[in-house]
Formats: sequence, structure tokens, C-alpha cells
Amino acid sequence: MVGRFLQTLTVGVVKVAKLMSEETKLKLGERIGVAQIVRQEGWGGVPARQCGMLVKEAIRVAEQQMQRR
Repeated sequence: MVGRFLQTLTVGVVKVAKLMSEETKLKLGERIGVAQIVRQEGWGGVPARQCGMLVKEAIRVAEQQMQRR
């Protein structure tokens, strides 16, 4: 059950990641403290928990931008 959840989460993270530019992902990565890992190892080196944090941060930023309009 946990394995299926993680697989579903990973698929969701990958879909969101494909929608964002590399520059945007790196900026978000800097905010959550994974930019150095990305620079050294690429996105594959970022642990799943931090990927989830990146998605949450992306959602938060998008919601803020929508409120400003």
C-alpha cells in the first residue's frame, strides 16, 4: 500500500516538474534548500520528501500570484 502511494506521488511530482522551467524549479529548490544537491547530482539526487516540499512551494507561489491578479 505504501509502495503504491509513493509511486503515485512520484508520478505526480514528475508531471508537475515537467510543467515548470528548469529556472523556476531551481529557484524553488533554492527556497527549500536543495539547489546545491541539484547542481551536484541533478534532480534524481533530491530525496522524495524534498521533491514534495518543492511541489508544495510551487503551489503556494502560484496561489499567491493568482491572488495578486
